[in-house]
Amino acid sequence: MAQRKPFLLRLDPATHQALERWANADLRSLNAQIEFLLRCALQDAGRLSPREAPEPPDAAPSSEEQ
Repeated sequence: MAQRKPFLLRLDPATHQALERWANADLRSLNAQIEFLLRCALQDAGRLSPREAPEPPDAAPSSEEQ
């Protein structure tokens, strides 16, 4: 697995609570949810190709890999 880089992120309480609720609904940790959203935003903006995107640590193998 690729090395992860720690990064301090300051959020206002309302944003933090909304992200936490979303993460809980998606059965992810808050950190994994933020990474997921950032990866999606980077891909949508054309700043990160799907090939370059690291696989999230909690990702299940795709049907092609099984």
